[in-house]
Amino acid sequence: DGTTTGRFSSQNPNLQNIPIKSELGKRIRAGFIAPEGSTLVSFDYSQIELRVAAFLSQDEYFVKTFRDNHDVHAAVAMKVFHVAEKDITHDMRRRAKVINFGILYGMGVPALTQNLGTTRAEAQAFHDAYFAEFPTIKAYLDGVLETAKKKGYTETLFGRKRYFKDLRSTLPFMRAMAERMAVNAPIQGTAADIM
Repeated sequence: DGTTTGRFSSQNPNLQNIPIKSELGKRIRAGFIAPEGSTLVSFDYSQIELRVAAFLSQDEYFVKTFRDNHDVHAAVAMKVFHVAEKDITHDMRRRAKVINFGILYGMGVPALTQNLGTTRAEAQAFHDAYFAEFPTIKAYLDGVLETAKKKGYTETLFGRKRYFKDLRSTLPFMRAMAERMAVNAPIQGTAADIM
């Protein structure tokens, strides 16, 4: 663990980010061999941070989406773009995915604009539509930030604290960065605790 959120990390080499789809990536992965009598396993908890956000916020739509084993990005695309499931395009799902993770990571409209590759006005519209469709998520994230500002820290579901001294910084960019990290910390940290 080399991260402030408690996530697993590795470096020199970063074994978590070896490409899987390219031919080179497949060749690199073939170089990892378990010793005699052992087995090398790889696992991934599908969309764990979005699942944790659904649980912590108790947003009914997200919880139902996961309980019914539906694609959460498609489910969000249906709401944000006001389309039926059959009418979701690849680009709509991609944008919904960017918005889902962007919101959880505390991205503001400028970062969403860049990550979506769109105009600021369109990113603002997506941002506003997301929170209009998911007020429970907004209320949860707002509550996390409010509590962090009062206490100076956030907590994971399991009680692990992360402190944010810059929440009281006089420098607006430092304060904004601390706010973004604080909003995400209980979600990312709880996911790390589970793993």
